[in-house]
Amino acid sequence: MAVHPRNRFSLRLRDPKAPLELGARTLVMGIVNTTPDSFSDGGRFFGSDSAIEQARRMIDGGADILDIGGESTRPFSEPVGTEEELRRVIPVIEGIRKFSEIPVSIDTTKAAVARRALDSGADMVNDVSALALDEEMVDLVARTGVPLILMHMQGTPRTMQENPHYDSLFSEIISFLEERTQFAVKHGVDRSQVVVDPGIGFGKTVSHNACIVARLDFLHALDRPILFGASRKKFIGAILDREVDDREVGTAVVNTQAILAGAHIIRVHDVPFHRQVAVMADALRHHS
Repeated sequence: MAVHPRNRFSLRLRDPKAPLELGARTLVMGIVNTTPDSFSDGGRFFGSDSAIEQARRMIDGGADILDIGGESTRPFSEPVGTEEELRRVIPVIEGIRKFSEIPVSIDTTKAAVARRALDSGADMVNDVSALALDEEMVDLVARTGVPLILMHMQGTPRTMQENPHYDSLFSEIISFLEERTQFAVKHGVDRSQVVVDPGIGFGKTVSHNACIVARLDFLHALDRPILFGASRKKFIGAILDREVDDREVGTAVVNTQAILAGAHIIRVHDVPFHRQVAVMADALRHHS
């Protein structure tokens, strides 16, 4: 596996927190789903008490960031109303803030949800639509100055797996993420606060996903931190012929490849396991 240089970046979090430093080592983002239909955990953490306890376990297991989501983005999923999404995520964020100041990301496409989440203690916004689904989101991020994760997706969660096609996979992903970054900057978002995500599994075939993993270094053309989220994704199951609860080894392999290619953050379900993966892959980077 080739080792690609990894630039260092600094994301400003909300006062009085220190900046989030990226690049010296790989950061691990723990996924906390508060949905009844998550593809990966089957709704095991649906309900604020169980989600808060899961967050606590992730922190104890070495998470650097938590990503809290209340709307499933699995293929063919239906959207969730704003009030229901708020009911799912706000008590979890408030509960986490009672015992930890760990950086928290709100995984949402809705400005109203992001606004309440930031008011409740979240630090950054993870918008899988890359600001396309709610015209108020970009103004919220610009006004609050929080870090923003922009993800590539072809279509919507409901339609993205209906025969995805690319004429030039890498150039189309780069063009999309650069266009959405420029859109954000035009509306007042600081480019230095933007993180990019290639969107593994979002409007991609098994082959598309494998190509992205194999050549993730192409994203360095954007000169932004890279978030990589392949945890337990369907393409891993398709390659290994494994069900969703038996894809940790496959996830470890693709995360290692991503880290060697220069990913700054890996987004995962099993934090202690992938903390070990990150430490080992970083050691290989260091000795390359």
